Order: sequence, then C-alpha cells, then structure tokens
Amino acid sequence: MQRFRFRSLAALFGAASLLPFAVAAAPFAYISNQLADTVAIVDMQTGKVVETLPVPGKPAGVAAAPDGKRVYVSTPDNGSVAVIDAESRQLIAHPKVSSGALGIATDGTGKRLFVADWYKNIVTVLEVDNLQAVKAVTVGRSPSGLTVSPDNRWLYVANRLSDSVSKIDLETLKVTGSVAVGAHPFGLVLDNEGKRLYTANVESNDVTVVDALQMKAIATVKVRARPYAGALAQNDSRLLVTNQDDDSVSVIDTETLKELDVIEVGGKPEGIGTHSDDRHVYVANWFDGTVSVLDAKALRVVDTIKTGEGSRAFGRFIGN
Repeated sequence: MQRFRFRSLAALFGAASLLPFAVAAAPFAYISNQLADTVAIVDMQTGKVVETLPVPGKPAGVAAAPDGKRVYVSTPDNGSVAVIDAESRQLIAHPKVSSGALGIATDGTGKRLFVADWYKNIVTVLEVDNLQAVKAVTVGRSPSGLTVSPDNRWLYVANRLSDSVSKIDLETLKVTGSVAVGAHPFGLVLDNEGKRLYTANVESNDVTVVDALQMKAIATVKVRARPYAGALAQNDSRLLVTNQDDDSVSVIDTETLKELDVIEVGGKPEGIGTHSDDRHVYVANWFDGTVSVLDAKALRVVDTIKTGEGSRAFGRFIGN
C-alpha cells in the first residue's frame, strides 16, 4: 500500500510572451510545496511566482473559493486547514480538522468546505463563515480526491483503498450511491454538465469513465504509469491525466476515449488544472519543484515555472 509523501507521516504521496497567444485576464495558481512548507502564488499571465507564503504542516490539497477571495489548503501534518486571504496574500486562519486531512473542496456557493480524512474514512463538512465542523460523512477507505457537481447538488469522493467513488447528496449530507472503479483511485474530474466523471487509478494505470448520474462505470482507458489526477480542456473534448512514474501527461479524446498523445513534463507530475481560457493546463511536478504549462490544443509544453520543493497542488488550485 502506498502512503502519503509526508516527512513525519508514513505517507504517499511562463511568461505570457512565451504562449502562442495572449491569455485572458490573469487568474492566480496556488501551488502547495509540500516539502518546503510553502504555497507559491503564480501570476498566470506573466508566468511568475509573485509570492511564496509559509504554510506549516506539509500543505497538500488546495481548494480555491468560487469568488476568488479565499484559498483553502489541507495541512495533514498538523491536522488542519490553512486559510489564505487571496487579496492580502496572508494566512488568516488554521482551523483544526483531523490528522488525515488531504483532499479538499468547496461547494458551488463557497459557503461550505469539505475535507477528506485519509485515516478516519470520513469527509468533514465545515461552514466557511466560522470554520466549524458541522458534519462528518462516512465514505470508503482512504478518501482522497473530491469534486462537486456544477449544480452544487452532489459531492463525489474517490476512495483509494476501497477502489470506489462515493456520491454524497449535498442537501442531506448522506451517501446516496457508490461505484467500483479501477485500483486505487485518487484524483477526480467532472465534466461541465455534471454527467461524466473520470477517475485516475494509480495502481491499475488507467482512467475509469463513470456515468455520474447513474453511478455506473461505462469505460476504462489505459494511460501510463501511476496516473494521479486529471483536468478537462477544450470544451471538455480533451482529458489530460498526470502520470507520476512516466513524467508525462496523457491526452485523451473524450469522444472516442482513446489516448491522443503523451506530453513529457517535469519529474513526478501530480496536481493538474486548467486556466480559465480552457486551453492552457498547469501541471505541478513533485521531483522538479516546477509547474509545466501545456497548450491543450497544440499538445506541447509552452512554459516551465519554478515553484518550490515538492510541488503537489492536489485539487482546484487555480483561483478566479
């Protein structure tokens, strides 16, 4: 069984001128550097790190709030969540959650925060206003990746050691279904219509395609070694999946469900997210301490940004 890559836990774990065309107004990427105990803030228009914040506790998962005002970072080494004010770029709170805090997400309104606990097999629900836990939802073994449906009705949870995905009703905060997927699912990505869910299965080297409404697996797509997470681009027509042990990203055509291409990136790619322009995709490389910027249309790397030791950025790390 693979563990987090924490030091004290037994654990698993470019510049705009370089881009082929000018991107839209710049959002920021928040890259958790787990080995450095920092979060690097990247201006996505200039391709430069504009701030590096000390964030103790081996920062891992990232959830940028929908309104862009806050960024939440799981810090499993001290069992808490770091709350970053995006405007002042300051750490403003560090509420305790639990020792296995890893995957993290907000709901569509930004009023609730969800934190997956790897050890207790629960998802903790917190109210953002007071950062107090209001519910613990029992799911499968070692929950990791989280994603919320576009209509803010459902929360999907990858249960790594149960080889399954749980579906939580966000009105009742109860599990309403589950589906078996590949071996050790970790990252999840849901399409813009909330109909199709993709799981990156670390041990079976594949992606499971799930009907998110019916909670049924409909296809399996082979990728490269130890896929970690995925992101959609080009109007959901392309799924890009990081392959940790292949130092690459697989590009999958979501209509044919075939691997179109494989793009070489930095060492041990993990977190992945898509710019608001729906074309540029950002990949955090653990071994290199960098972020590779990919053009999802041209299928090539267009920039590399130095971010920090142990860049992980698991979750929604791109703010509005």
